[in-house]
Amino acid sequence: MNIIIHPTYFPNIAHFVAIANAKDVMFEVDDNFLKQTYRNRAYIYGANGKLALNIPVIHTQKNRQKYRDVKIFNETKWQDLHWKSLLSAYRTSPFFEFYEDELQPLFNLKADYILDYNLKCFEVICDCLQLDLHTSKSEAYQKTIENTSDFRFLVNAKKEQPQAFDRYTQVFSDKHGFIPNLSILDLLFNEGPNALNYLESQTIIPQ
Repeated sequence: MNIIIHPTYFPNIAHFVAIANAKDVMFEVDDNFLKQTYRNRAYIYGANGKLALNIPVIHTQKNRQKYRDVKIFNETKWQDLHWKSLLSAYRTSPFFEFYEDELQPLFNLKADYILDYNLKCFEVICDCLQLDLHTSKSEAYQKTIENTSDFRFLVNAKKEQPQAFDRYTQVFSDKHGFIPNLSILDLLFNEGPNALNYLESQTIIPQ
């Protein structure tokens, strides 16, 4: 299966279910940047429940700004904050230490553009998952693409449709129950080397 999908910040489970079950993955990089999407947001499971990690971006005065042109607002210490949030959320999880050394450098990496940073994070996650992919980037925005499954709708954080994914053990599930479709980091830290098997065994409800 060939798919097109947005590169997002530590993509959620739905994104990775689509990606892990694809033959060829094309990244959409030519559309406009919209607020309230997963392009600069990921959700993890914190001690108080679902926690959003947002990358601050610089919005220009132009209404339409291409995703590839959006810069990160690096004046804030957002990377320190995100890493501390991950530590407090997952340091007791079964596999946090297993992946810590691979992931930690991402939070010291200075990137100017959100798209570049997301692609770098994606690369590291694929290494952690031991997922070997054939990827490409879109060259022009197309509303419909022939012979390709369109998973671009998954980028919308506000209009998210529930997916019937299997449960797995989460660190704070005794407090707040199972929270579905969090960032791939949640699955990785809780399931470790079994994460890829989990992703390949799930299916996505299309839009």
